[in-house]
Amino acid sequence: EETFSFRSSKYILQTAGFDARFPNTNQTRHCYQNYTDYFKCVAAKGEDFAPCKQFKRAYNSLCPSELILTLIQISKFDEQRESGTFPASLEP
Repeated sequence: EETFSFRSSKYILQTAGFDARFPNTNQTRHCYQNYTDYFKCVAAKGEDFAPCKQFKRAYNSLCPSELILTLIQISKFDEQRESGTFPASLEP
């Protein structure tokens, strides 16, 4: 019988930390802000810049929790960004 040890796992599960700009339970704006911050960071520093990856982890964590809804929402953001209709500036 095998047992799973969290200490031997190579994955560290963590969610986005507290952000004083978004003190309420509803994290929709927090999700949106991290999404826009990620693409601003990538535009300014490139996709391989490590601090940019924190924004991506945060928006993946904060956006709607069910996998289907997360993929739909992020896909919607991606489509808007690619078509030039995203409602926020992504310039650094």
